[in-house]
Amino acid sequence: MASKIVTSIIRILFLGLLFVFLFYPDKFHIKFEYPGYPQADSWHVRLAKLAFWLLFVIEILRIFYYGVVKSKAKGLVANIVTVITPLVVVLILIEIIFMYVPQSHEGVLSKASQIWWEKYWKPVNALGYHDKEIQNEPGKKKVLVIGDSFAAGHGLEDINERFSNILEAKLGADKYTIYNLGMSGADTRDEVRRLKDFPVKPDIIILEYFPNDIEKVGREKGLTLTGAEPYADLNGPMATIVKRFYLPNFIYWQLPHTGFSTFEKFVQTAYTDTTVLNAHLRDLSGMLAYRDSTQAEMYAVFIPFLFQVDKSAGYTKPVEQYLRSNNVTVVGINDGVVKIPEKERIVGKNDGHGSAALNQLIADRLYEAMKQR
Repeated sequence: MASKIVTSIIRILFLGLLFVFLFYPDKFHIKFEYPGYPQADSWHVRLAKLAFWLLFVIEILRIFYYGVVKSKAKGLVANIVTVITPLVVVLILIEIIFMYVPQSHEGVLSKASQIWWEKYWKPVNALGYHDKEIQNEPGKKKVLVIGDSFAAGHGLEDINERFSNILEAKLGADKYTIYNLGMSGADTRDEVRRLKDFPVKPDIIILEYFPNDIEKVGREKGLTLTGAEPYADLNGPMATIVKRFYLPNFIYWQLPHTGFSTFEKFVQTAYTDTTVLNAHLRDLSGMLAYRDSTQAEMYAVFIPFLFQVDKSAGYTKPVEQYLRSNNVTVVGINDGVVKIPEKERIVGKNDGHGSAALNQLIADRLYEAMKQR
């Protein structure tokens, strides 16, 4: 029996090399080449981790069986091992389960959100947008939707629940084709570049605007948002454990972190600081110049902070006035948002992006505005 225990210990030592290779490759300058690295594990890497954990469990149980059960060991050490062994095995099995549990998040921050992204963020076209491929469709009006993750449909499991897809169906796919250029993390300057680079010239432009569109300009002008970096509240070994393992990572992201009030203060300051605001409006002027060069109609829909509707409308009012003064049709939705129960406005408790109900509201309001034109 002693020899069997020794061989299991030797195999565990060899598994330790695999453990380092799979869980700490960066410490040894090892890089995996696949989309999403290093933020997300590919399904190949998760399969390798699954194999590792199963082999590790087998060796633990083998040691327990020959060292305690078959040898009929007694005493304090045997009792401790009898308690710890099933606990460790259960935790490993739960870790394995959470390697395949998707959950959308504000960004692709948590491991569960990375699994969600891999499972639901389809289709992705050749240009990298969460949208259909570009087609040659003469005779149809071309509509370009530009915006951030709200426009892209972050958190929606079915792309047909996204407001651009709903709007295309309402307008008639035989008469209109809508291309969605939404991109998570995009700001106005980036959106202008995306419009200019897109190979289809629009008849209509729809801007989806969210209060954090001013964030990057605010940072450039010296405003700071402390504590917003992922895992900034973790130190030492706990940070490593939470970042690299699925179960503790899932638990961590169920807990509150950077307070909304901190971000709200940043946004409020940005919109009331004339240096920041004027720089932001200059970025928007680039979008207006592109609209004028293509002679397209332009609409803008302002999505508020979904639990601070009136406040965020006040913050973005200067931007709304600027767009109106430049012949942009601003489509209001705030009166409709407040009629949707708060929990039904967002896709989930850990993801504040717009729900299917909110996307339906946006599509309906845009449709009504376009009919009037």
